[in-house]
Amino acid sequence: MGLRVGVDTGGTFTDLCAWDEEAGTLHVHKISSTPDDPSRAILDGVEQLLHKAGGRLISDVTYFAHGTTVGTNTLLTGTGVPTGLITTLGFRDLLELGRGRRPDMYDPQADKATPLVPRSLRREVHERVRFDGSVAVQLDVDEVRRTVRELKDAGVRAIAVCFLYSYLRPDHEQEVAQIITEEFPEAYVSLSSVVLPEFREYERLSTVVTNAFVGPVVDRYLSRLRDQLASRGLLVVPRVTQSNGGVIPFSMAERIPVRLVLSGPSTGVVGAAEICLLAGHPEIITFDMGGTSSDVSLVRHGEPQVTAGMELDGRPIRAPMLDIHTVGAGGGSIAWIDSGEHLRVGPQSAGANPGPACYGVGLEPSVTDANVALHLLNPEYLLNGEMPISEEASKKALGTIGDRLGLDVQQTALGILRVVTANMARAIRVVSVQRGYDPRDYALVPFGGAGPLHASRLARELGMTRIVVPQTPGAQSALGLLMTDVRTDFMRTQITAFDPSDPAPINAVLQALSGEADAWFDAEGSAPEDRHQVRRLEMRYRGQNFELPIDLDSAQQLDAAALEEVLDHFHAAHERVYGYASPGDPVEIVTYRVQAVGRADRVDVSRKDPEIGSADEALVAHRDIYLSEPRGFVRCPVYDRALLRHGAELAGPAVIEQMDTTTVLLPGDNCRVDAHRNLVIDVGGTDE
Repeated sequence: MGLRVGVDTGGTFTDLCAWDEEAGTLHVHKISSTPDDPSRAILDGVEQLLHKAGGRLISDVTYFAHGTTVGTNTLLTGTGVPTGLITTLGFRDLLELGRGRRPDMYDPQADKATPLVPRSLRREVHERVRFDGSVAVQLDVDEVRRTVRELKDAGVRAIAVCFLYSYLRPDHEQEVAQIITEEFPEAYVSLSSVVLPEFREYERLSTVVTNAFVGPVVDRYLSRLRDQLASRGLLVVPRVTQSNGGVIPFSMAERIPVRLVLSGPSTGVVGAAEICLLAGHPEIITFDMGGTSSDVSLVRHGEPQVTAGMELDGRPIRAPMLDIHTVGAGGGSIAWIDSGEHLRVGPQSAGANPGPACYGVGLEPSVTDANVALHLLNPEYLLNGEMPISEEASKKALGTIGDRLGLDVQQTALGILRVVTANMARAIRVVSVQRGYDPRDYALVPFGGAGPLHASRLARELGMTRIVVPQTPGAQSALGLLMTDVRTDFMRTQITAFDPSDPAPINAVLQALSGEADAWFDAEGSAPEDRHQVRRLEMRYRGQNFELPIDLDSAQQLDAAALEEVLDHFHAAHERVYGYASPGDPVEIVTYRVQAVGRADRVDVSRKDPEIGSADEALVAHRDIYLSEPRGFVRCPVYDRALLRHGAELAGPAVIEQMDTTTVLLPGDNCRVDAHRNLVIDVGGTDE
């Protein structure tokens, strides 16, 4: 028995968790991120975490998983490698034309995202596959060779290949890949038929180009980190999180890095869903507020919602992923005044360097500085005293914008909190109200370093009445890495008329995908009892342009009765999302999906706290906290989360501190500690 280690890299902090399998204890650690080289913080953090765990060695680690933002940051900063594109004759400009929509309907000055491949590096070749998969024009091999040499001479380091209808017939793309291997073996090659074998040319093209653009960066980062961990004594295969919430080996992720876009936040959602399901809260909305951004997601019946893609910085990315919406509202988000003299917060962030003004280096006011000035955060230190901070520096930074607005420091700080709360509420409405769900029917589950600090204000903004704060919210994403399974996705676009009386064509496609999943299980070495497949159909009424995902309950062959039930689910989903259903209209399947899930050993979160305690045992101090303008500073109790036992009850206003975060109870809030050491807060009253 050894240690299971999870590491999540954020914009401000790198969070680490280690689960001692023999002792059944969890060790948590945080260290400032090193954006110039994220691996440096990881290696230093692992060393410090092992010391905390009793001086263990890295060779004692039996499982290592990592959530990374390297791919996302590469896209957002435009620091990928020079990339070339080879496409079907006549489709060179599709990457720039897109769907012909303006980024902002009401802003004629808004610019489209700059293509990741400039026009000078896009090449067309003679080849053509028809809509039915038949070949209209054979691939011109000699032309491809000349094209590859031209791109090599132009200095590209990666080549994306996207041909028309290659998801039906990938032969031509595979031939191009072989030619690139012969003519330009050092190039990173990305084929659309491998990365995304689905229809919709623009989205497929954008995704494969994105994969090629970030591929060498992610490949270099993961391979270097893998070598560094091995040189320090790590004996197991390190794994990385995908956007779908599962983990895969570094080597597999290096081939399709576009699937890592939501690598960091996805495991936090998976872990929160499992923790809350055990605690009796299957319907939740997760709220992950870190130093740079806030990520929100909706969980129904204990299962995170999934989606087929997202848009990042104006570019569509199609890949199986959890339905997570991100907004630039974190603890490090900078407050500023726009041209209309209005207070704004984010999306710019102070990050880890220089960080919020209270860190002693940065000068611009941030959300963290607002919380320090109001004493919601400890005004002297963070991380249980490991990180000294300066309240005076926060006040000075807040004064730079407060003076322009005619507000004192506390009024400015409250204004910042109100603005950032409104930003986060809008994000939650995207994953709830806009999907047909009422947030008042869900419990809010805050985590990340700043989530519990803002949860009560956010819940009031949305009319939510229940908050559940996990035991280690500040490191929830790192903990989630120790609670997730190995998984990958298989998909195929094959437009099929949905006829319940003829299940054979549908079963044939699903069976083929299930066979691919079984082969993957075999390669992974998953035991038969640990294997599970999740099957899904993306369906629409004939003539529609978008599909709705419908889950299939059984992994067996579908008969007519089962398909009738699937059809009913589709009509119900259409009614919920669009407000109507048309049971008499013909329905078709567009894309078939099978997700292979290999169950992994995990942290045991089912243990219940046998101890019964009272809040008085955890009371460690009192602090004057500025709650609102009418109340001003109010003397409030401060509790140590580590001393709060099952059964303890406390009421707001109050502050609950722990190493990785701070939870604030506003007036009217009532909190109890459940058997799993979660804080269950009933929201009431007002913050005014």
